[in-house]
Amino acid sequence: MYEHKEPPRGQQYKGAEGGTADQTRTRRKSGSDPTIVSTMGAVLHWLHDVASVTLLKARRTLFQAAILFCVLLLLLWVSIFLYGSFYYSYMPTVSFSTPVHFYYNSDCDASESVLCSFPTANISFMKNDRDQVMAYGQPYRVSLELEMPESPVNANLGMFMCKMSCYTKGGKTVSSVGRSTMLHYRSSLLQSLSTLLFSPFYVTGMAEQKQLIEVEFFSDYKTNAFQPSVGAVIEILSKRVQIYSSQLRIHAYFTGVRYVLFNFPLTSAVVGVATNFAFLSAIVLLSYLQFIWGGIWPPDQVRVKVMMGDNTRIQQRREEARKRMEKENSQKDLGAPQVIGSVNEASDFQGNDSVAGTASKRPSEVTDASGDEVADATEEESPDSKGPEEEDSSDVLGGSQQGETTLRQRPGPWMSL
Repeated sequence: MYEHKEPPRGQQYKGAEGGTADQTRTRRKSGSDPTIVSTMGAVLHWLHDVASVTLLKARRTLFQAAILFCVLLLLLWVSIFLYGSFYYSYMPTVSFSTPVHFYYNSDCDASESVLCSFPTANISFMKNDRDQVMAYGQPYRVSLELEMPESPVNANLGMFMCKMSCYTKGGKTVSSVGRSTMLHYRSSLLQSLSTLLFSPFYVTGMAEQKQLIEVEFFSDYKTNAFQPSVGAVIEILSKRVQIYSSQLRIHAYFTGVRYVLFNFPLTSAVVGVATNFAFLSAIVLLSYLQFIWGGIWPPDQVRVKVMMGDNTRIQQRREEARKRMEKENSQKDLGAPQVIGSVNEASDFQGNDSVAGTASKRPSEVTDASGDEVADATEEESPDSKGPEEEDSSDVLGGSQQGETTLRQRPGPWMSL
């Protein structure tokens, strides 16, 4: 038979300790895995939430930026449009030039290059037969340019007159002026040298022997707003004059704001557009605040201020009514007769009883009367109804209080006992 032998104690202890350590390690591994998984899950959920919130904020910010950009672009376009409209409506025509076609009568016997009548031309100051060339109150320089040949007739003509008459829509002449002019003098030697020098150009037609004469009619002409000039009649007071062509020129001289707008167009455009943009931005911002908050200041603060003001007025009215009632009560107490009896026991006791009864009744009556009168005075009193009695109420109240003090200190009949 086999014999059962127990292992040594050291081996038992080692085996027990080894099994316990293995079990602990296994338990630690099995317990740490769920903790790590739960931690990782929480971190992933947090990252998902942060990403969602960040994406939502980014989308909202991008949407707001797009709206802001569109609003700013619209305001900029409107500012440019307003400045362009202002410039077009405020700035008049800078210069106006129109050809002058002279006409004259030819039904006479013209001999020796003499015309039958003076050369005359009718000029309209209406642009496109609708808009006036000259603005009201704007000074203009009006001149006539004559292109005349250096012919012997014009050289022998000497001085001649040019006349201009401006008329209104009804045909009334509002201004008329005449100026003299002539060809510039050139000696025969100078003419010969000029002809010899420029002969190739004269032969080929690239140059002509002519002079450009400028006749200034008005240096500072202003049209009348009540009788605006719509046209002019130009007449040359000579029947021997020879003219190639002519031009009427009207040039504006600007002052003030128009001078700045005309001579500094880029700077004026930048300043004008920036001003319009700032003004429109302020309007849009105030409208936004009005729509979101109901105004620049929240309405709650305004409501609280108004209510505080109303409560203060009501309190002042009540205080004034109370002072008036105290004044009336003090006057009643001063006017009431006082009974002072002789030093007798029977009269003293009777007087004590009567005075005590009246004294016990007076406070209740005064209280009832004062309460009713205060209520009536509070209902009937208006904020604007202030009389002289209210102004002196403090003085009278002081006097009434002194009277009450003296009456209370006066010894009554019962004090003789």
